[in-house]
Amino acid sequence: MSQEYIAIFMFASMMLMLFTGQRVFGAIGAVASIAALALWGTGGYDIPFSAAMKLMKWYPLLTLPMFIFMGYVLSESKLADDLYRMFHVWMGPMNGGLAIGTIALMVLVSAMNGLSVAGMAIGATIALPELLRRGYDKIMVTGVIQAGSSLGILVPPSVVLVLYAMIARQPVGQLWLAGVIPGLMMAAMFIFYIWLRCRLQPELGPAMQDAHLVSRAEKLRVLGAGILPLAIFAAMMVPFVNGWTSLVESSAIGALTALVASILKRRMTWAIFELCTKQTLAISCMFMWIILAALGFGAVFDGLGAVKAIDNLFTEQMGLDPWTILILMQLSFIIMGTFLDDTAMLVIVAPLYVPLVKVLGFDLIWYGVLYTITTQIAYMTPPFGYNLFLMRAMAPPEIGLKDIYRSIIPFVGVMVLALAIIMAFPQIALWLPNFVYGK
Repeated sequence: MSQEYIAIFMFASMMLMLFTGQRVFGAIGAVASIAALALWGTGGYDIPFSAAMKLMKWYPLLTLPMFIFMGYVLSESKLADDLYRMFHVWMGPMNGGLAIGTIALMVLVSAMNGLSVAGMAIGATIALPELLRRGYDKIMVTGVIQAGSSLGILVPPSVVLVLYAMIARQPVGQLWLAGVIPGLMMAAMFIFYIWLRCRLQPELGPAMQDAHLVSRAEKLRVLGAGILPLAIFAAMMVPFVNGWTSLVESSAIGALTALVASILKRRMTWAIFELCTKQTLAISCMFMWIILAALGFGAVFDGLGAVKAIDNLFTEQMGLDPWTILILMQLSFIIMGTFLDDTAMLVIVAPLYVPLVKVLGFDLIWYGVLYTITTQIAYMTPPFGYNLFLMRAMAPPEIGLKDIYRSIIPFVGVMVLALAIIMAFPQIALWLPNFVYGK
């Protein structure tokens, strides 16, 4: 059987297992193990063992539980709530101000957590009820929450970029820095759209009527409370960017600072600490199993030489140029995003796509940014986008699935524009890591 047919058979088997409801890491790991044994006999046992050893020796993986723990502490201790109160008081008096503040809140939550689900949860439970109570258009604000949460896997410290770094064998620090400018650019594009839309249609985002009742002392108080989460993020990232600490040391600083801040604010209880610890352990273990399965799957592909065969199929036999192949790869992410989450998409196609991108001559750091944006577009693309149903589960009864579908259309358009800009100008993503690391 040719390499192309073996690769197709492996992907078809894996997708069939996923459709039957198997765990992602179980489906990927099982296909990799069976293929290895079928191709190389008892020597195939070395592949999962080698993948496990590689995983255990990957020092930056220690950042994963640290950032997850920090995010849960900030969320469960309600320190993130103070951020929204700050935006509510300071930006509410302008049309669309609370919606703009919500995008800013999402950026900051993403910078403290690294998971898009956390931004969605905070936005849906804190911001959405307040926006609706203030008379904001339900369709627009539903789109705001979903769009803002999409920044979670792009703005550092992105947990998904840690996973990509492991599979693509790229430095986590460079990937995080590569996501900073694109993430802020996309947030700025969201804000500009909201501002322009509310300026043309003020009824969509009315100004806060009781703004004059908030005293200057209260404004300063909420400003101080809202700055605390920013100080935690600065305490973590400034030493790392300046080279004073390693990535792992910075993650430990962030987790410890968040814990101490929650204790000093008297927001930390034993029940909250236990919840944060259990959730951190559960998510960290899930990611480790997925990485282990993906490494094993990738090793089988390397052994087959399937990447070179598929590259030959696209470039020699089909005559496609590298940019056409890259665009087709991004479109496949959007299609898969209708029924898979970002982690599953990455570990399924990374063994094929990442080496192929390198063979085609593209930068793997830049491609990591393209991947994260494309998967978030896929998350919000009807009819089966992951974020759409997550939003439906969290939204109040008056917001139906039809409203959620309508709400996301303009924001998906903004994200596609941002993706096109970054594809056309790679230095938007690459300038900061090149500057910091002296390339």
